[in-house]
Amino acid sequence: MNISASDVVDAKLTATVTIPATEVEAAIKSAYRAAAKQYRFPGFRAGKAPRPVVDSMLGREAVLAQATNELIGANEPRVLNELDIVPVKDGDYQDIDPVADHEDYTYTVEFTLRPAPALSSYDPVEIEMPPAEVTEGEIQAQIDLLMGYHATFEDVERAVASGDYVTADIKNIQNAEALAGEGRMLAVGSGSLPAAFEEGVLGMKAEETKEISWTPEVEGAPEASVEVSVKTVRERKIPELTDEFVKENFGFDDIAAMRDAVKLELEADKTSKLPQLKENRAVSKLAERLELDEMDENYEQSVFQELGQNFLQSLSAQGMTLDTWLAANRLSSEQFIHDLHHQAEDVARESLALDALARELKVEVTDEDVDAEFERAGVSDVSVSRAQFEAEGRIPAVRDSIRRSKAVDWLVENAKVTEVDEYADHADSTEDADAE
Repeated sequence: MNISASDVVDAKLTATVTIPATEVEAAIKSAYRAAAKQYRFPGFRAGKAPRPVVDSMLGREAVLAQATNELIGANEPRVLNELDIVPVKDGDYQDIDPVADHEDYTYTVEFTLRPAPALSSYDPVEIEMPPAEVTEGEIQAQIDLLMGYHATFEDVERAVASGDYVTADIKNIQNAEALAGEGRMLAVGSGSLPAAFEEGVLGMKAEETKEISWTPEVEGAPEASVEVSVKTVRERKIPELTDEFVKENFGFDDIAAMRDAVKLELEADKTSKLPQLKENRAVSKLAERLELDEMDENYEQSVFQELGQNFLQSLSAQGMTLDTWLAANRLSSEQFIHDLHHQAEDVARESLALDALARELKVEVTDEDVDAEFERAGVSDVSVSRAQFEAEGRIPAVRDSIRRSKAVDWLVENAKVTEVDEYADHADSTEDADAE
């Protein structure tokens, strides 16, 4: 098979493919055998009808058309592997002529590829990271979290303030089905509710009813409104941290022993999570440099479909359906699809940014790199798995993944990191606010 390709123009590549006559003849013979087995021809056993009989019953053109389709379909993986491309949708085959006996067969196909925008800068990114060592602020934040599990809630006779827990009946007026319900427990100021809704609840008192309207922070989303009836207002009370409380409820001798244990746990957590956090922040910062005003619809859709398939497979492995998951998370199918599209947009931008960096770095992928990728995946037989990927035209996707991984390695290694103790900053700001 001979393949030639045009330059990529507007993310489209046209390939001209020539298949030798020997393969064409084999495809035609296969099509006739399949037709002879599929249909009944009087006077002949299944699969034994000769070509002239098949032609007279089905038409030669129909059989050759089937041979053409099977030949092109069978060769597409070879074309993708040879060109090292990952199209974002099916190839566009135009003006396809049928194959002919004893002749080479040539056809053209246009593939739509993902865009290849540049970056505004290829310099190392600058990111902020938590300190590598566990800080006192982090220890205290974890202890505060543990103490929160022992919090109590006391009814108060005052207006709702940030940090309160409110029980309310919420009636949907328009476009707020997910928020509606009787006896809803609302954590005001938690950030889990629409900001305008929380602002409307602030200042309400028990037995007060109010209509609240807001426009969701989603482009094109319609206005939403509910009727809220506050039933109770409760204040969260955290018990005092003492040696006695720590011993009775956490099993430590005193506060100091608890802090030491928390520090050890946080150290282990940082060891496992900081590398991934650094990678995530570096890639996110790189994506901000992508010179692309609007994401290509075809590429976003391909990423959307991949994310959706992966998510559904994950749910299936847990024995859960999408409907069950949506109900448990109080999400509508429309909200889920919107969120998944938003995630796909982010993933697509990050992928394109890494592609641009890999081009700038002139990253190369060797056969040894591909084999190593299969080994890292833990396959039992690398050669068998690689052969299967080649037969399906999926090796270019593996090579893309390796290029991006190498770009990530360079990005992380060269990132300029500023350590910021976010918990200490929060504690300082809280102390300043209390002082005022």
